[in-house]
Amino acid sequence: MKKVTYDDVAIIIPVYRDVMVREVVDAIPKKFTTIICVDDGSPGTDVSDEILSTRAKLVRHPVNLGQGAAIQTGVDFALQNKKINYFITFDADGQHRVEDVQRLVKRIKSDANLDIVLGSRFLGHAQNITWSKHAMLKFAIVFSNIISGIRLTDTHNGLRVFNRKVANNLKIHMPDFSHASEILIKISANNWKYAEEPVTILYSEHSRKNGQSIVNAINIAFDVLLSKISGKFK
Repeated sequence: MKKVTYDDVAIIIPVYRDVMVREVVDAIPKKFTTIICVDDGSPGTDVSDEILSTRAKLVRHPVNLGQGAAIQTGVDFALQNKKINYFITFDADGQHRVEDVQRLVKRIKSDANLDIVLGSRFLGHAQNITWSKHAMLKFAIVFSNIISGIRLTDTHNGLRVFNRKVANNLKIHMPDFSHASEILIKISANNWKYAEEPVTILYSEHSRKNGQSIVNAINIAFDVLLSKISGKFK
């Protein structure tokens, strides 16, 4: 296989009140030439100022719209660059590893049939995961697999890479964390070719604070179910 290049790859980082964003961006190798941070209406200017101090491009929502909306804004912004053919979603809290990003890109570029590659912590490793988080994620896997009709080992992993065909047709409607289930439903509805790749998730006190509570996870499940029944996901 020829050498993997990254000048046609955009890393999209949704950000809300996350003080680690500069550290996260600075850890990304220079060979990733396009990094887009979407400040999702963080109060004040501290977060935007942090992003502006890095080499990332800043897009800012005037109000908080949720992670799904921030990802969609980042994808739309990246699509304006015609040389970008691959789009990576990457969290701002330091739980994803750059080496995993490189493997996901290599995987999708090595198989012309693939449209999207999704990271799986349960094929890889979840470092310092709590029992409650583990249980919540396992519930989400069962729920999302039933709702979407596809079978995955990890359904709410924010690390994923997809091609331009997917990016052009993604159109995320669910603004918050329920967008993860929406993406899976769209994979099934559009017959996009998908695969999973083992990744490591690095849980820290900071990332756990930014995560979803069990109550929020249940509310999101109901939102996704109602949207599925109403035919909102096309």
